[in-house]
Order: sequence, then structure tokens, then C-alpha cells
Amino acid sequence: MTGFDWPGLMRAGLRGLHLTPREFWQLTPAELALMLGQSSGPAPMGRAQLDALLQAYPDKSEVNE
Repeated sequence: MTGFDWPGLMRAGLRGLHLTPREFWQLTPAELALMLGQSSGPAPMGRAQLDALLQAYPDKSEVNE
């Protein structure tokens, strides 16, 4: 597998986060990135953004009588 700086990741996990080797190797890359403070992607939508979307695109209900 290429693209990973294994020595750097191991230093960050073992020295920086004080993980044991077993704990380090049990993590997924996503879990390690989260623990190291790296985010992948935009922040989740906040309430203000949701309210703006609801205002712009209100639900429409059709009543069948």
C-alpha cells in the first residue's frame, strides 16, 4: 500500500497520542485521522443552514379529499 507515511503516523500515534502498538494497529485510518484532529470534508450543516433550506424549499402536502 502506498500513500501513507507509516513512520510519521506511527510517531504521531505512539509518541503523540501515547497509544500502545496494539491500540495503534487496531485503529482504522479514519479513527486515527480523527484522533489527530484532521477532518475530511466540510463541517456538518448547522441549524441556521437547515432553517434557510426549509425556508427556500418548504414541504408541500397534498390533501386528497
